[in-house]
Amino acid sequence: MFFNNKQVKTMKKNESSDHISTLLGVGTAIEGTLTFNDTIRLDGSVNGKILSEKGTVIIGERATVDAEIRVGTAIVKGTVNGHIQAAERIEVYPPAKISGDIQSPVVAIETGVVFNGNCSMRKPEPLPAESKPTKEKPIEKKAE
Repeated sequence: MFFNNKQVKTMKKNESSDHISTLLGVGTAIEGTLTFNDTIRLDGSVNGKILSEKGTVIIGERATVDAEIRVGTAIVKGTVNGHIQAAERIEVYPPAKISGDIQSPVVAIETGVVFNGNCSMRKPEPLPAESKPTKEKPIEKKAE
């Protein structure tokens, strides 16, 4: 089978966006600041902040998120209580429930979603330097 350049570029784009590097499963809870670089899927509970300069967060149907969210792309299918800011886009699908403001240059909300808040369609300010994810150093063991 042969593909033209446009088809190959589309395939590469779809492959990278379908890759989930981290999963927070149902029944798991995190409290604090969650930072990441690639794509993360949340099906559990998060309370705090979710930060990524260019990453994608997928909030699953069974997820409950009480957090400030600042990411590259946000895909919401679960419950979010808090503000969502995305540099690229926000997509919201049923049975999502959002209580809070959303801000992104591209916003898509499907029929059946519950959204209580304000929507601003402009690009948010970049994350401050101290909030950006960094490469972690390995933990050094101390001799006793």
